[in-house]
Amino acid sequence: MMGTTSLLCLALLCSSMAFTACVAAGLRLELTHVDANRTVEERMRRAMARTRQHRLASTDAVAAPIHWMKTQYIAEYVIGDPPQRAEAIIDTGSNLVWTQCSGCSSSSTGCFDQNLPYYDPSQSSTGLAVSCGDAACSLGSETQCASDGETCAVSTSYGAGDIAGVLGTETFTFGSSEKVTGLDFGCILATALTRGSLDGASGIIGLGRGGLSLVSQLGETKFSYCLTRYDTDTVDQSHLFVGGSSAGLSPSSGAPVTSAPFLQNPDEDPYSTFYYLPLTGIAVGDTTLDVPASAFALRQDSSGQWAGTIIDSGSPFTTLVDVAYQALRAELARQLSGSLVQPPEDGLDLCVARGKVVPPLVLHFGSGGGDLMVPSENYWGPVDDATCMMVFRSPSESTTIGNYMQQNMHLLYDLGNNVLSFQTADCSSM
Repeated sequence: MMGTTSLLCLALLCSSMAFTACVAAGLRLELTHVDANRTVEERMRRAMARTRQHRLASTDAVAAPIHWMKTQYIAEYVIGDPPQRAEAIIDTGSNLVWTQCSGCSSSSTGCFDQNLPYYDPSQSSTGLAVSCGDAACSLGSETQCASDGETCAVSTSYGAGDIAGVLGTETFTFGSSEKVTGLDFGCILATALTRGSLDGASGIIGLGRGGLSLVSQLGETKFSYCLTRYDTDTVDQSHLFVGGSSAGLSPSSGAPVTSAPFLQNPDEDPYSTFYYLPLTGIAVGDTTLDVPASAFALRQDSSGQWAGTIIDSGSPFTTLVDVAYQALRAELARQLSGSLVQPPEDGLDLCVARGKVVPPLVLHFGSGGGDLMVPSENYWGPVDDATCMMVFRSPSESTTIGNYMQQNMHLLYDLGNNVLSFQTADCSSM
């Protein structure tokens, strides 16, 4: 973990105020895929590369995955007055809202390249520093008092590495007019991240369960998103909704809704951040895989860390615990035995020629949950002249449902009722 002491000489601002955040009628954010200007084949290869990077990075970390490197969708917004543009990856697997700041531009701090200029707090009339004694400095494990006893420092780790800086409060504007005043965020002054892990974005918008996440700071109990496909020739706008009536699903669409209750999180960090689901089994078409429900259950694994099944907006591809991955691979190989072709890329396991029919998956959720039908295009994707399985073996004893499997579904996180709901949708029309 990177230390923060040396960063404190890089002053963010000169004053502090109590944490407040307000918004009138919820937020609607338009999301852009980070690889929208690339070909379909390039998008798939870059997503696979990020998946492989994450798997390597995770083996030396805790068993529960932190899906920084797999994030694919970014939100556009502005910070401060006068406004400064920024872009952030949306991530249900972390809490902190953060962006790189102007002090980051020194090569000695190891900050990464981004598409937009660094946020400069000295140019904003609405930004304030958060002091060590401010209530906001005790909202999460990502913050702590610095050694000077005055500054609220920020430091946290992801699968891709570490970030550090100071906590500030600012005005954030989403869309054309949805303004959030007094939002606490990390003004990041040093990073030690795997090269290319953010693909040009300025930072992250955390949507996890912690006190510093965007959802928690707004005091909302519902948020939803609908992700357009990124394996097509064009990538349409996706949307994230936080609070307000727009965060709900559309009963008038006629599309069925599948719901599953969230499990009770462990208290330990970082496991308290994640959204765990009661996955009990998987079927390929009409054939249920011979995998015990305990393989997906929330439990302490062989190393004493917590493992389970996590839903994550920041992970491109689904990763299955090994026993489930092997069973899925074997059943698909059996059903597609006459159609399999040589994989065109390293790291791919099963491929068929373009146009071949692949059976859907069915995810079985227990504890009163329903069955979610996953169409073949949500777990197989185009690579050169083939279509290949985009589900991978997990580097830990956890299973993660990634955003490729969530495309063209409207997902509603109802934290008040502790339920996640899925509804098939045309996300490009929302």
